[in-house]
Amino acid sequence: MKTAEAEPAPTYRDRIEAFGVERFFNRELSWLAFNRRVLEESANTRNPLLERVRFLAISGSNLDEFYRVRVAGLHEQAATEIVEVSPDGLTPRQQVEKINEAVMPLSAIQQERWNALREDMAKEQIYMASAKSLSDAERDWLEIYFMRRVFSALSAVAVDAAHPFPHVQSQELVLVLECTRELALVGDSDFEGEPRLMYALVVIPNGLDRFIRLPQTEGKNGKPEIRFIAMEMLIALHAHTLLPGFKVKHAGLFRPLRNSGIEFQEKSEDLQKVLRKALVRRQLGEVIRLEMSESLPVAARELIIAGLKIDRADVVPVDGLFAIADISQLVVSDRPDLVYKPFEIRFPERIAEFENDCFAAISSKDIVVHHPYESFDVVLQYLRQAASDPDVVAIKWTLYRTSKRSPIVEALRQAREAGKSVTVMIEVTARFDELNNLEWAKQLEAVGVHVVYGLTQLDLKTHAKLGQVVRKENGELRTYCHIGTGNYHPATAKIYTDLSYFTADAAVGRDVSRIFNYVTTYSRPNNLERMYISPHGIKARIIEEIHNEIAHAKAGRPAAIWMKLNALVDPEVIDALYEASLSGVPVDLVIRGICCLKPGIHGLSENIRAKSIIGRFLEHSRIYCFGAGHGLPSEDAHVYISSADMMPRNLERRVEAMTAITNPTVHEQVLDQIMIANLKDNLQSWKIESDGSSQRFHLKPGEEPFSAHEYFMTNPSLSGRGGALKQNFPRRFAVASAPHA
Repeated sequence: MKTAEAEPAPTYRDRIEAFGVERFFNRELSWLAFNRRVLEESANTRNPLLERVRFLAISGSNLDEFYRVRVAGLHEQAATEIVEVSPDGLTPRQQVEKINEAVMPLSAIQQERWNALREDMAKEQIYMASAKSLSDAERDWLEIYFMRRVFSALSAVAVDAAHPFPHVQSQELVLVLECTRELALVGDSDFEGEPRLMYALVVIPNGLDRFIRLPQTEGKNGKPEIRFIAMEMLIALHAHTLLPGFKVKHAGLFRPLRNSGIEFQEKSEDLQKVLRKALVRRQLGEVIRLEMSESLPVAARELIIAGLKIDRADVVPVDGLFAIADISQLVVSDRPDLVYKPFEIRFPERIAEFENDCFAAISSKDIVVHHPYESFDVVLQYLRQAASDPDVVAIKWTLYRTSKRSPIVEALRQAREAGKSVTVMIEVTARFDELNNLEWAKQLEAVGVHVVYGLTQLDLKTHAKLGQVVRKENGELRTYCHIGTGNYHPATAKIYTDLSYFTADAAVGRDVSRIFNYVTTYSRPNNLERMYISPHGIKARIIEEIHNEIAHAKAGRPAAIWMKLNALVDPEVIDALYEASLSGVPVDLVIRGICCLKPGIHGLSENIRAKSIIGRFLEHSRIYCFGAGHGLPSEDAHVYISSADMMPRNLERRVEAMTAITNPTVHEQVLDQIMIANLKDNLQSWKIESDGSSQRFHLKPGEEPFSAHEYFMTNPSLSGRGGALKQNFPRRFAVASAPHA
């Protein structure tokens, strides 16, 4: 008798796919969960009062950009006949509905927090003045201020059949005035035929300050009494100046958010001209969200909805403060007791030991600089030294975002004027920095810099952060490289945590040269030695490392994966991590923002833990660590730093760079100091739950409180220390402090 063959046991892949789309959390809803974490910092009393105000402002700014970019894109997809379903199984329209549903309570919490912060600010003698609270002297001062600094910038426009609805730019605040003729003028033949009731719109230009600080008076306890008045209130108080002969019956506000996306198909034409035209079209983008005063009369609301041609489902009634991002203007400099205390930003001692010769210091040993705890000035000094060094032959640099008055650009310009060969890859399509980058390109081209716009023809943005200096030494050429995880932006380098890696390693130098050749000639490198690039290369290497950890676990060897990144979205990477979890590999993730992986699910991800750190500094560095058969931490572990997050856009639609860290000191700093400190943090950390929500860490009885940010502010780094390392070695962590240990 023939027996039936037993069905083969399901593979890990089968078990993963059995969860279907439910194994992914929606990207947009995960982002909203991140912004909720930011918002919660506005109620965290460990933060000084005005820093809590700043967190609330950031949550508002974040939400505005989210709608202008992500939700706008979903609106565009929903308007087409092509229905693209997200990895978690939602159509664009379904995602918009779920987003709006999730944003309603978040917006309500923002208003609650604003009201609570106003009360706390009042206790510190910082007030938002109402019209009734203004003294006669303040009213006189405001009248002068209005006429000198506001009046000429305003235009009041009647809205009726004879006056077309005015164009309102994205995020502009508009004051809506319901007006009636003054009784004394009713019946006057000079005004016969003119309306007795009128709706007037006053667009408040984005260039005007939202809050005006009133003349200071002495408060209690020797501290100043600080009073602000909102711009819309100032204008309403002087409506009679804008609209003589009319009396304001009711005042309200509205504020549109427009699609900020730009498209340009004419890729064979002059990119600068095409992009400048596209930036003009951005101002005319479709309104995708309209915030409007809840108290506005129905007739006024109907006029505005019709004028802006917006779906009623995208109209949001507001009972409270509009444009909550603007409250960042209330963070005053003359109350240092209400903001974070300044800390000493360090400069690598080893460079000083080499008489401030960056090349000599880097030549002796690799250096990694940990921003913002260590100064961005070392990057500037490296580039300025290259510009003035007669032995430097060539400089190559990438620019994605930089400041409006960029010392980086100035140093590159000076290098070219000094006769160096200078090549700069400027990503002119970096969102919201397009115009800034176009201007830098124009200035650099004017002095003879070879400016490249990247791989726009291939629809690839260049996001890699690379700088290379080629120098004559002993009759040969030697390369010095800077590889960063963040932008060459002096301002953000003070608040973003990023890594600047300096090396004279010849293999890395060859790799960087090949990558520059790629972005200047479309010639994809296929023989990189220490580095990996996207598209394709970074993702393939990360998945290969994950599979190697799976093999180690199956063979009974120690296995572990640690990742620190801004976003984890890519389905293939997520599935590889699920397979690692099922194979018994402990996985620890530090993810600031989006996490589409669901940790802690039985039979799928019980070996995965995910956390997010939200605090004084914005976590921005990307670090990927694999035990390589030795577990973590280990001096034999494979450690990488990168400009890329694990998102399809970074891995498939951008040029990104990732480099292996092989220098022992740099390896120890990145793995044993930076990564363990982030994993050990329990004061600024949130646990990411399997349903996508977040829970703030709470100290267990007897647990030592630990803040990664405070640790890095008060403890020196390992790399770049020179002889100072022996006298002042940073606090080391016991292996038992590491997760899963």
